[in-house]
Amino acid sequence: MTSATPPAPGGPDSAGPDPAGLDPAGLDPAGPDAALTPGFRGRARPEGVTLPPGQYAEEGFPVLSAGPTPNVSTTTWTFTVTNETGATKSWTWADLMALPQDEATVDIHCVTRWSKFGTRWRGVSLDVLLADVASTADFAMVGSYGGYTTNLPVADLLGGKAWIAHTFDGAPLHPEHGGPARLLVPHLYFWKSAKWVRSLTLMPTDRPGFWEKLGYHDLGDPWREQRYQGD
Repeated sequence: MTSATPPAPGGPDSAGPDPAGLDPAGLDPAGPDAALTPGFRGRARPEGVTLPPGQYAEEGFPVLSAGPTPNVSTTTWTFTVTNETGATKSWTWADLMALPQDEATVDIHCVTRWSKFGTRWRGVSLDVLLADVASTADFAMVGSYGGYTTNLPVADLLGGKAWIAHTFDGAPLHPEHGGPARLLVPHLYFWKSAKWVRSLTLMPTDRPGFWEKLGYHDLGDPWREQRYQGD
């Protein structure tokens, strides 16, 4: 771990500053000790369920807001994939809804140390969205309404590992949780599951996103406790 601890991004549903003055990722400036503050009270681990190292079980869905939530209408929402040659492919909300839909029940893990088990989502797999995109890129940069970015290996977006999610627990995804649509990559710390998603840019080489530039891990695997660069 690095000797100096960078500012901590939070889980999927708290807010901090970003370059555009909004917080499309929903990141928590409070850091790992947010687990000890009001609103982040942990619960006992469900019997037989394994937690990643350093995590505790949370029954709620924590939300902190230090900035405004983008007001993104489904009538204007689009999602655009740009490959390494600059070619683009875009989907409107109607296009997204017309694609094959998945129901995913997954555990999610916030870098501020809470984990939530058995969350239920509905959305479109990245396997579907990238199926007809010509690319040999190994990395991707995800962009959100408001300017937030986060980087991921393409391999972590494919093989049934990631979705553009629009429904949570049977209801349309609330804006405070990233609605109308967010990236869902549950096997990584949840700052990678960018709220208010709008774009994905495929890249031949890796480069850091917003929080990664401030010292957070480029991958963020909770089972390897990859919180900061060097972990």
